[in-house]
Amino acid sequence: MTVPDEMDVDPQEEIQQLLSDLGSSPNGLSLREVERRRLIHGPNTLTRTRGSRWFGQLLRQLTHPLALLLWMAALLAWISGSQPLSVAIVVVIVINAAFAFVQERHAERAVEALADIIPVTARVVREGPEEEIPASELVPGDVIHLAEGDRVSADARLIGGSVEVDLSTLTGESVPVHLQTQAAAGTGPIVEATDIVFSGTNVVGGDGRAVVFATGMHTELGHIASLSQRIGHDESPLERQVKRVAWLIAAVAVAMGLAFIPLGTALAGLSLRDSVNFAIGLLVANVPEGLLPTITLALALGVRILARNGSLVKRISAVETLGSTTVICTDKTGTLTQNRMTVTQIWTPDGVVGLPLDGTPSASLRHVAQVMTDCCSATIDVDESGTITEFGDPTELALLRAASGLGVTPPRAGDSTASRTSGGPAAVRRTFAFDPVLRRMSTVVPTADCGRVNVKGAPEEVLELCTHIGDRALTAADHAELHALIARWAGQGLRLLAVASKSVGPAQVGTIDRAGAERDLTLDGIVAMMDPPRAGVREAIDVCHRAGIRIMVVTGDHALTAQGIAEGVGIGSHHRLEVICGPDLDAMPETELDRLLERRTELVFARTSPEAKLRITDALRDLGEVVAMTGDGVNDAPALRRSDIGVAMGRNGTDVAREAATMVLTDDNFATIVTAVAAGRRVYDNVRKFIVYIFAHATPEVVPFLMYALSGGNIPLPLTVMQILAIDLGTETLPALALGREKAEPGLMNRAPRRRTQNVVDRELLFRSWGLLGGVSTILVVALFLGTLWRGGWQFGDPVDSGPLHSTWELATTMTFLGIVACQFGTAMASRCQRAPLSSIGVFSNRLLLWGFAFELTFVAVVVTVPACQDLFGTTTPPADLLVWLLPMPVVVWGADELYRWARRRGRAEAHSAH
Repeated sequence: MTVPDEMDVDPQEEIQQLLSDLGSSPNGLSLREVERRRLIHGPNTLTRTRGSRWFGQLLRQLTHPLALLLWMAALLAWISGSQPLSVAIVVVIVINAAFAFVQERHAERAVEALADIIPVTARVVREGPEEEIPASELVPGDVIHLAEGDRVSADARLIGGSVEVDLSTLTGESVPVHLQTQAAAGTGPIVEATDIVFSGTNVVGGDGRAVVFATGMHTELGHIASLSQRIGHDESPLERQVKRVAWLIAAVAVAMGLAFIPLGTALAGLSLRDSVNFAIGLLVANVPEGLLPTITLALALGVRILARNGSLVKRISAVETLGSTTVICTDKTGTLTQNRMTVTQIWTPDGVVGLPLDGTPSASLRHVAQVMTDCCSATIDVDESGTITEFGDPTELALLRAASGLGVTPPRAGDSTASRTSGGPAAVRRTFAFDPVLRRMSTVVPTADCGRVNVKGAPEEVLELCTHIGDRALTAADHAELHALIARWAGQGLRLLAVASKSVGPAQVGTIDRAGAERDLTLDGIVAMMDPPRAGVREAIDVCHRAGIRIMVVTGDHALTAQGIAEGVGIGSHHRLEVICGPDLDAMPETELDRLLERRTELVFARTSPEAKLRITDALRDLGEVVAMTGDGVNDAPALRRSDIGVAMGRNGTDVAREAATMVLTDDNFATIVTAVAAGRRVYDNVRKFIVYIFAHATPEVVPFLMYALSGGNIPLPLTVMQILAIDLGTETLPALALGREKAEPGLMNRAPRRRTQNVVDRELLFRSWGLLGGVSTILVVALFLGTLWRGGWQFGDPVDSGPLHSTWELATTMTFLGIVACQFGTAMASRCQRAPLSSIGVFSNRLLLWGFAFELTFVAVVVTVPACQDLFGTTTPPADLLVWLLPMPVVVWGADELYRWARRRGRAEAHSAH
């Protein structure tokens, strides 16, 4: 068989001719032919041409505010004649930019790799039963099955059925387009064809088959992708906050440096060269070089942690947002429950029957089973070995399993466009897809002598369409009895569906519209299903309550069913639980909705429409809440996009929902959301920890320079610029990275969520880093520096540029350098906790930090003992008796912070007991 060239096929020609040109048939391709075409056409994927994107990323690292500050310092050094220093600063800039660039690329690749864990799938017919395959394996000529919730994975021509497709990703139009099979040839632009579906679009209704004529880069989406391959950098709020802080640091450093050049020469009597060197030192000392790359690494690590716990985050910036979640709006089915529906009871006009049934089903029960089977989009296949393969919604699969137990054969995959009744395989079955507003679906199927309409949906909606029960009229007493039954079963947490039907004439089978089909029905049965709560959900709800997170159930189920499930898993146990029905919500003014949501209650919104879900999301966000919204259906996509964190189901969710969401749960479990929130809080806390660590070293680096300037040079420089660079880049980086991997403190989920407007760098953080840790370190370091000078015979004002005191000054600067490094040990240990004592997480639990300490010791040993490094950094090897002075310094710094945190814990406890 000749394999067609995708570019030579006219997709708008007659269907039979198109199938012939593609070398295919309505039953698809053989497996041998598929393999041959895959070799020729390659995988059905879009090839991204990165172009010079890496150059832009690297340039961004070279021009962020802190890098610009160093560029200024390098320029000043060059102008002042200190060319070696200038070169050294440029080397620091390049090394730091390269490190940040590598971290960003690693983070980016991690997110891209995680997206492959849940691949897009397609249902394909290949001369046998329908099967689900990775969409990347589609080839031209494949016949695919499209149903509500699917994402189209290749350009294809409908050869059976009809679908409604959201073409917004291709055309920008938000209104779904109705496409139906047309055997004849078409004309005009391909994007305006009424029987062609395109890769990347979403099926929002209907059911049909289509033959693939283009894959990969040959699709319309591929053509667009080849024209535009740029992806913008997605900055998180945290990164924006830190960048603002960086600009502030840069502004302060520049202002201080420029101010001290004239002050140093005019007031302190320093030479211009000395003043410029002072300004350079001030600029370098103020730069926390490792800040931005460490934040990128912490966020990337958060993505990996979430992936290991069953949460795939599609944007690295979402990790931080998760930690500030204040409200979780969750669906019920499959999230709070196991999504393993089982039919337990069926009401029929003959009475209530429990399942599984002992004995032979009655005629009315078999009729209910047949209606359930015919009004269904799910399929169950059993192969020769007895292996069962199920496709479709869990609720529909539960109905099919119940119908099978009552003797009605469930439909097989591939039968979607043919009748599933006695009309024969060639008879056409029409489907009016489930409408979330109407809360029902219906089908029209041919029977042996006429046709039948089958309807299933919410009991209260279907009841309103019924005029008969069995062979008699539906009375007011029947209504009252049925509503009492519905309320009783719903109160037990059972999910309910009503099924109804009516006969129509042969002429109406192909012509009747939805309004005509769904009226004057006969109520056949009410089906009760049990969906047990998931294991661990109650515990997760309790964690949310302790963490100050409110839970709201937003579901299309009956109010009593949703309330029963919510109360069963503990929702409302710490707050009052209110239940709001869809019609009441629709009639509620915005001001009243705001008042309802502002109350410290937990809510169940039952019988909600997609518009209501979106309205709830908008209202909560306007009130300042950070909203995580779960969803799995096509109708959930708008709310998932609008919420702060859209959470889609990985197993039972639709492609549309997964595309719209920020995070995908691989296990569809509510408890995984809570785990993700805890991981987000941990990442945010760790970012604050290493900011404290990095900022704390600015004070002991800057204050000695101020002493030098304000004393008019009578106190010599306690630190050289090269030594500052060795601290900021050589000894500081690895411990900072290790703090980004610190495990969570006890009580992480026992405190209220942070406010949306709260800055990562606040007054408390600055006091602790610059004031407490930095202040204690400065006192120790300055005392060590002056003590070393005094020990060598220096007096205030003695020159140290040359003569016998020069070696004493070199030794003193070396001890200042070693003192700051020693204080770094204490600062790193103190920074590991924000509130709790360090013993609560284990003094030696962060092994990466211990390796960082080992590297620091090795690095400083090289700097102060290797002759080449001594010449470069201006150091000397100190005697053993001076090194002893370093030993208590980490303990003093760490101990001061432990006392501070103890005092704050005690103050909080006293304030709490007073309330």
